[in-house]
Amino acid sequence: MAVRIRMKQMGRTHRHYYRIVAIDSRQPRDGKVIEELGTYDPHVKTKSERVTLRPARIKYWQSVGALPSEHCAAIFKKHLKKWEEIEATNAAKAAEEAAKKAAEGDAPKA
Repeated sequence: MAVRIRMKQMGRTHRHYYRIVAIDSRQPRDGKVIEELGTYDPHVKTKSERVTLRPARIKYWQSVGALPSEHCAAIFKKHLKKWEEIEATNAAKAAEEAAKKAAEGDAPKA
């Protein structure tokens, strides 16, 4: 199975948005997907909010041989680093909260 990372068109007439997905290359544009990896909405006014990505999953699919389409490759080149930083800060916050809860659970209750 040849997996591609490409955009799946969603929305209504004259107001499209796209989901960035891992999909079998033989599927049609809007066919059954393997996994959703992000979104792209060209109608959002602020450029920094147009794209959402899941960098860990994108890296995984690329590591197992999935090839991105030209548009997806351009989006990854432009936005992936920002989303990796966001994902890292979210993971750090989650680890900090988990450590805090573990410390509270170990503390003796009076």
